[in-house]
Amino acid sequence: MESGKMMPLPTIMVDRCPIPARGGVGANIHNIYRNYPFYSINPFCVKIFRFTIICLIILIAFGGCNWHKNRLQVDVSKINVPEVRIHRYDQDLFRIPVTDLKDGLERIQHNYYFFLGTDLNDPGKLDEMKAYLENPRNIDFQKASESRYRDLSRVEKDLTEAFRHWKFYFPEVKIPRVYSYISGGDYTNPVQLADSVMIIALDTYLGKDFKPYLGDGLALYKAERMTEDNIVPDCAREIVSAMSPESTAPMTLLGGMVEAGKRQYLVEALIPDLPGYLRMDYSKAQYSWAEKNEPHVWAALIENRLLYSSDGQYFRMFLADGPYTMEFSKDSPPRLGEWIGLQIIRSYMQKNPEITLQMMMQETDAQKILTLSGYKPEK
Repeated sequence: MESGKMMPLPTIMVDRCPIPARGGVGANIHNIYRNYPFYSINPFCVKIFRFTIICLIILIAFGGCNWHKNRLQVDVSKINVPEVRIHRYDQDLFRIPVTDLKDGLERIQHNYYFFLGTDLNDPGKLDEMKAYLENPRNIDFQKASESRYRDLSRVEKDLTEAFRHWKFYFPEVKIPRVYSYISGGDYTNPVQLADSVMIIALDTYLGKDFKPYLGDGLALYKAERMTEDNIVPDCAREIVSAMSPESTAPMTLLGGMVEAGKRQYLVEALIPDLPGYLRMDYSKAQYSWAEKNEPHVWAALIENRLLYSSDGQYFRMFLADGPYTMEFSKDSPPRLGEWIGLQIIRSYMQKNPEITLQMMMQETDAQKILTLSGYKPEK
């Protein structure tokens, strides 16, 4: 095998929780009973015994993957967090006639001081706002957002739950006031968190069929993620990013994977009830591929001796975003190193219940985390 080349992945044919096959344990139950000393004396008791054994086998077969309760399934019903209301700066701003701009801005300034905390008597500032409101691109984005998001109640409900989980784990945090606005296509910052304010660019969640996205040269895989379903996961990622900035210190691939896994585990802590594929920013098919091929991705990392490499090409291969991971399959998701890192952190946290989220964030020894996790994916 050439250096740096990834081993081909065999087709996965085995489920993670197999049911006993015909001819295995279940098929031999009758023979066990025939050798039981009281078989001929009390057939009724034997039938009960047989039924009990079969039930136990079924329970083991179907429940074998869920012996341990997920630590992140917590009760937040008593966490005192106000119901989220998204303040529609996008709507209120674009309803102001440009012919009455100064007076209109003054009427809404007290509600949107984060955006309008400036001197409205400054002609230059008013000219900038007039240019923004009359820009055809911004007008198109606003009209599409207004049509698509007449109601944000589902987003508000899920965001309230995310904030409750945030407060549960970090009681000292201040829950931000949430606004929506039109960014004019700020695709790199769909959600921003600044102090006590969170702003959501609704024009970055208009779906893959919104023509300006592709006209702007946006990659299709990115446009496919720009939907209402992705708003709350993006909010969770922004919270986590503010809590744990990415390290710029040199590290091995294992270190990068573990750090990415930590951030993803925090996202899961904030939104445990949302689907895993949304938390990972994958499609459903990509998430399924990652679950099925986890042992083989791990084997490729081990057999190619990549875990302790500091080579940038492997960081890009396993941690950079993209449509898929080229070295595996077009059906694979990107950021497979982040996926494996998440599995390591899940195992680490599950096997070490005394470790809190805060302690996990502060632990910088990736090898220690891997060792204590006992991570070994099932084949």
